[in-house]
Amino acid sequence: MNWLLYQAGRLLIAFVQAWPLDWVARMGRVAGAIGWMLDGRHRRVALSNLERVFGTVKSPSERRAIARENFLRLGENYLCALKTASMSSSQIEKRLEWIGLDQLPKGFDSVVGVIGHFGNFELFARVREVMPGWTAATTYRALRQPGLNRVFQDLREASGTLFFERRSESEALRQAMSRGRILLALLSDQHAGDKGAWLPFLGVPCSCSTAPALLALRYQSVLTSAICYRVGLARWRIEVGAPIPTQRPDGTPRDIEDITREATMRLEEAVQRDPANWFWVHRRWKPQSRHQAAKEGFGPRVTPP
Repeated sequence: MNWLLYQAGRLLIAFVQAWPLDWVARMGRVAGAIGWMLDGRHRRVALSNLERVFGTVKSPSERRAIARENFLRLGENYLCALKTASMSSSQIEKRLEWIGLDQLPKGFDSVVGVIGHFGNFELFARVREVMPGWTAATTYRALRQPGLNRVFQDLREASGTLFFERRSESEALRQAMSRGRILLALLSDQHAGDKGAWLPFLGVPCSCSTAPALLALRYQSVLTSAICYRVGLARWRIEVGAPIPTQRPDGTPRDIEDITREATMRLEEAVQRDPANWFWVHRRWKPQSRHQAAKEGFGPRVTPP
């Protein structure tokens, strides 16, 4: 079965990569529209999330329009990610603009980037083309199906990006960061489980990932944010934010929760700016765990409003 999944995945990728990028984007939007009609479970999750965040400022019809466009963009971005993985630097340059890299300080050895599921976020792998000599890296959680996991890893690793399985390859990550000239991008917009900080995201308390703050402090890295915006059909702009301070004025480390709060605000701003560009189909606001409740002194399990 894993062999069949692997071969099917390879065939799908070859099919998509055979078409021009604009056609791929349009096919993706059609696939997203079909998903909107047929995938009732994720449609309900998206609408519920949008109501939770925008229920008092946007009408039901506005929220539904955002959710539908979000499905279309997810289809577009997923298929475009397969296509852009095979495109040359000159081809990508015509479709992708980078803004804000000049804000990074000089003389640093490594960067930790707070990123999220915005636009075609797989394009972060192309950072080596605008910062020669640097290597992009990220962490991931392996899929349950080894065949599909191998397909995606083959595709991603062809970009030269380093991938570290977050549960089993922490030592390999440490060694890579110690070598320097690493740009470590961390998807930080999903539910972070027991280890996350219980903070508001878009006005609703939830578990927020502390990994960017922890790793930036551990490896004395520059901490920043980077958001991929869709600016047109199969066109994107990645905006790198100003560095997020990890030290107080006296040189001592800032609190992990304070750093995480500031990083989370960067993600909030991106969602507010273009709501359809984010990943609304994820159950972002899950109940607080006993561990988090005890840490905050709230007692038993608490369900966010």
